[in-house]
Amino acid sequence: MTVGLGMPSLPAPVLAPRRKTRKIKVGKVEVGGDAPISVQSMTTTPTTDINATLQQIAELTASGCDIVRVACPSRDDAEALPVIAQKSQIPVIADIHFQPNYVYAAIDAGCAAVRVNPGNIRQFDDQVGEIARRAKAAGVSIRIGVNAGSLDKRLLEKYGKPTAEALVESAVWEASLFEEHDFHDFKISVKHNDPVVMVRAYELLSERGDWPLHLGVTEAGPAFQGTIKSATAFGALLSKGIGDTIRVSLSAPPVEEVKVGNQILQSLNLKPRKLEIVSCPSCGRAQVDVYTLAEQVTAGLEGMTVPLRVAVMGCVVNGPGEAREADLGVASGNGKGQIFVKGEVIKTVPESQIVETLIEEAMRIAEEMGEPIDEESAGAPSVTVG
Repeated sequence: MTVGLGMPSLPAPVLAPRRKTRKIKVGKVEVGGDAPISVQSMTTTPTTDINATLQQIAELTASGCDIVRVACPSRDDAEALPVIAQKSQIPVIADIHFQPNYVYAAIDAGCAAVRVNPGNIRQFDDQVGEIARRAKAAGVSIRIGVNAGSLDKRLLEKYGKPTAEALVESAVWEASLFEEHDFHDFKISVKHNDPVVMVRAYELLSERGDWPLHLGVTEAGPAFQGTIKSATAFGALLSKGIGDTIRVSLSAPPVEEVKVGNQILQSLNLKPRKLEIVSCPSCGRAQVDVYTLAEQVTAGLEGMTVPLRVAVMGCVVNGPGEAREADLGVASGNGKGQIFVKGEVIKTVPESQIVETLIEEAMRIAEEMGEPIDEESAGAPSVTVG
């Protein structure tokens, strides 16, 4: 009997089939339908600082970002958009609030898409026809971005607070306005800082139409808290097939948002897995320093993008089994480590040589797979604690 080792062969099993949505384009990236779920982030640099913004976009691109959003709160920001849109390696979305004139400026600048927040653009409903006309002529898509923190005051008066129902009513109303003008190239987000409300809003919205949905927990918080909230909410929705593009909102460098977003998708088999490190949490059975070994192996293999599962295990109970089932692994004990490659023990080394041996073997396997390590590639490897 042949035992499959390492990463699962595609197509990998998923928890639920994707919800059927219409497909739109954000520049060269397809969103919705059968298109892969894309990962987005937003620059934190002043948009007027074109060089700094383009540098950050390059860093995001290298980290695996598919689409980037830039803020456009002023006329000077709008004037910077043409150069940024032209030189960015990935599609640029202009983020517009308050001023409808900046929507037109972003379309004229060649941005791939425009995010509009109906709740805080003055007389937005009256502007939809012109926005739709210009966007359609330019081949620009729209994101209708409804936020709990900037909900239309009419809906706040009706519901008393930004409930899931209020967010959905706002989104459906604005969608209908665009559709009245025969404009359908838009996606919708209904973001809330409470994952429970956010999940409920997207569930309700998914029942109302076939619009592609952009998932996000707004103001999710610092890196640890925001990662947990986003992973919880996204997992709940993506496991039901809801969601076509995502943005993890963290009070952290935007590259971290992209790493988390990609890892969420990989964990659900919604994106091909790359390097994955499986390590035990350590316990009283451990006879080596598992924490340090896992950290050093993770650091040493950062940048590797081959589909490789590496197991770093600290005892003789689960260690040999996990190491044997990985592409590459170590089962440690008594200050030594048995090195496994594709299920076979190839050598036993002292604890002091485990890290360098694993890295050397990983490099060798990567070369055999014809995929050399790319130092600029997408993020750090994932770490799964068993």
